[in-house]
Amino acid sequence: MKLQTRYGAFAAPVNSRIGAFLALLLCLAAAMAPLRVHAQTEPVKLAILGDSLAAGYGLAPAQAFPARLQAALKDKGRNVIVINHGVSGDTTMGGLERIDWMMADKPDIVLVELGGNDMLRALDPAATERNLDAIIEKLKQAGTTVWLVGMMAPRNFGPEYVKQFDGIYKKLADKHGVPLYPFFLDGVAQDPALNQPDGIHPNARGVDVIVERILPFVTKNLDNAASVRRPARP
Repeated sequence: MKLQTRYGAFAAPVNSRIGAFLALLLCLAAAMAPLRVHAQTEPVKLAILGDSLAAGYGLAPAQAFPARLQAALKDKGRNVIVINHGVSGDTTMGGLERIDWMMADKPDIVLVELGGNDMLRALDPAATERNLDAIIEKLKQAGTTVWLVGMMAPRNFGPEYVKQFDGIYKKLADKHGVPLYPFFLDGVAQDPALNQPDGIHPNARGVDVIVERILPFVTKNLDNAASVRRPARP
């Protein structure tokens, strides 16, 4: 009985200290919970490095692809800010030259939508490939996630040019291990009802079709945690 009494007397303060320690842990967890929630709700910044198809040529700003994509993502419950870095008439060389300017926005992801103007000007596909290769490499070196959007040459450009140009995007996606959406104008190209009178630029309805078709690609890659590497922010 004396041993049990002494053990009980010893256990009481020990249990008291354990209880106090557990209470402290609960307090720390409660204090840190808002920080975790804040980190989870911080928006992902997705920049579109593109040409007139991204810039929204002939459309109101709210009808342009970046704005419509952001709205569609919001409807899906995604906290994503889509930044429009589209410049009408821009080539892959122009896109390469303005990467530093774009990176001032500190995007987490850059979707590269370039090459259409290279093709319309019948520039050498090898030069387009070199420029896109340099763009992807520079963005990856900056620690930014890269997604690539492909273009396709009109079939009347001839089989040799079509083969060279169309093959650029998959080749680069495989080389750099980046996600590829094969054709930006899928479902819209050559449909008069979805394009402006020039037959090249989508109208507002066409943009909505583009967004609808590319949305699964965007959400899938947003869900891939390994694909989103946030650059260090000052």
